[in-house]
Amino acid sequence: MYLLLITLLSAVAALLLLRPRIRLPPGPFALPIFGSWLQLGNAFDQHDLAALSRRFGDLLLLRMGSLNISVVSSPALAKQVLLTQGKEFGSRSRNIVFDIFTGKGQDMIFTEYGDHWRRMRRIVTVPFFTNKVVQHYRADWEAEAEAVVADVRRNPNAAVEGVVLRRRLELMVYNNVYKIMFDKRFESEEDPSYVRLKSVNAERSRLGQSLNYNFGDFIPILRPFLRGYLKVCKEVTRRRLDLYKDTFLQERRNIASTKKIEQNGVKCGVDHFLEAQRSGEINEDNVLYIVENMNVAAIETTVWALEWAIAELINHPEIQDKLRAEISAILGPGHQVTESDTTKLPYLQAVIKETLRYRMVVPCLLPHMNLHQEKLGGFDIPAESRVLVNAWWMANNPAHWVKPEEFRPERFLKEESKVETTGNDLKYVPFGVGRRSCPGIVIAMPVLGITLGRLVQNFELLPPPGQSKVDTTENNGQFATRILKHYTVVMKPINNA
Repeated sequence: MYLLLITLLSAVAALLLLRPRIRLPPGPFALPIFGSWLQLGNAFDQHDLAALSRRFGDLLLLRMGSLNISVVSSPALAKQVLLTQGKEFGSRSRNIVFDIFTGKGQDMIFTEYGDHWRRMRRIVTVPFFTNKVVQHYRADWEAEAEAVVADVRRNPNAAVEGVVLRRRLELMVYNNVYKIMFDKRFESEEDPSYVRLKSVNAERSRLGQSLNYNFGDFIPILRPFLRGYLKVCKEVTRRRLDLYKDTFLQERRNIASTKKIEQNGVKCGVDHFLEAQRSGEINEDNVLYIVENMNVAAIETTVWALEWAIAELINHPEIQDKLRAEISAILGPGHQVTESDTTKLPYLQAVIKETLRYRMVVPCLLPHMNLHQEKLGGFDIPAESRVLVNAWWMANNPAHWVKPEEFRPERFLKEESKVETTGNDLKYVPFGVGRRSCPGIVIAMPVLGITLGRLVQNFELLPPPGQSKVDTTENNGQFATRILKHYTVVMKPINNA
């Protein structure tokens, strides 16, 4: 008996000695079961991660219960994750709520890297994210911006008490995206279909961006306390998918059954999705989850970016004046900004770039994941780690930027004139870079340019009466940085004749 026990203990000791030792990145002290959760809590954001990187280095490991979170905070390491080892770190880490929202990765954005992702990316790119699409829809984007200007001019309160401009811009962005996706336009903010759609999407955003459910993601034994929350998430997902299927998809199917879809021009997005379904490349759930992705990735992020940009223009009237002067000098009186004009206006481009740097909407990009244990920066990254690239800190780190705490578009005309939003310099990747970069840059940049250009051309944008600035307090969520309060803008018309 004793001999057997000694033999077993010797075997275990040998295995432990022979097992390769792994070198984990540094990080905060971690307790058994809870990890660093008791120290950091649920609500850590890009600012907290930047503070941790200053303490532990450009690569650190947070052990949050059963979940390992690796945080990357330097351009050199970001290049490894996004480009050099883009395949190894190319999967997505989903939390327990986004498992529900995406059908456990049946979408494009949150699926694992592999054949399914490649197929979904190809199917979505053709109708949405090519230069052909931009050329086809640019007149529609210009018309939507023109409609915003006309509606504001007709509103007598806009120039005196001000308006919550975000509401009208949200309708504009929905129309831009739904025109591409369903060849559909909502007539007004009171359109019943639009009201229902915006309501369920807003509920999904509120539930998904909350940080309060993180504890259940980190520590599985605590998930029973989220039973009610997750039930609501499932119900909201059911209502959203039913709305997409029974209203918008069915409407498009009815159109396709009664008339031949245009063959020479650009078909709308869902025509491509349904063709892929009929050919067996994807199933109906995949179609619905693609639509789900577009309602978030293409709409919400654009609205948030516009909201930030306008706030900064209001709070920096000298920048607003300089932008208006550039548009007037280059385009001349009476000429409204068009899509093709946006690239001829360097200061307009600089304002957009600076907004995306200073107020990065997705500050840590979307979380990457390595399916297997990988090496990074001389350390071992455990399999299925959530990998966060703190793109906001790389774009606001004084080691890489001159006075990054200032909102100064001129930097992109001077010392950073060669830096582009496409990620040619890894210290600035607002849309990511590499395999899992955001393809929406193709339509986001012209839409931002057209909209901001037309607003500055036609209105003096001012804070509401009695205020010198608008409140730019951040509301940081799971993946996004939004403005906390939807502010009021006084919009005094400018005669461009």
